Amino acid sequence: QVLLVESGGGLVQAGGSLRLSCASSGRTFSSYAMGWFRQARGKEREFVAAVSRLSVRLPYADFVKGRFTISRDNAKNTLYLQMNSLKPEDTAVYYCAAARNVDTIRNQADYWGQGTQVTVSS
Repeated sequence: QVLLVESGGGLVQAGGSLRLSCASSGRTFSSYAMGWFRQARGKEREFVAAVSRLSVRLPYADFVKGRFTISRDNAKNTLYLQMNSLKPEDTAVYYCAAARNVDTIRNQADYWGQGTQVTVSS
């Protein structure tokens, strides 16, 4: 069992930045590929970014366009998402996820956090 707890969400003006964190319990964090997903109100959950166990980043979602950076610190059992140049359309609940298989994390994860709300005002 992997427990994931997101933090760092909040309200920010367009053009601003936020850094999301996802803390993992247990000693198996480094065994999982990790990813960030988001779900806006009334829309399906969508992939944002992912990183392999050894910090190799997968291609980001197209809408990221160089604005977000995913990273992980295996010593701290923590995943991060640095979000810059935020836009109102980035408003969503952001979830972190863990997957045993990096090849499938875009579509399938084994564990999910509870999510953190990001709201970008215009």
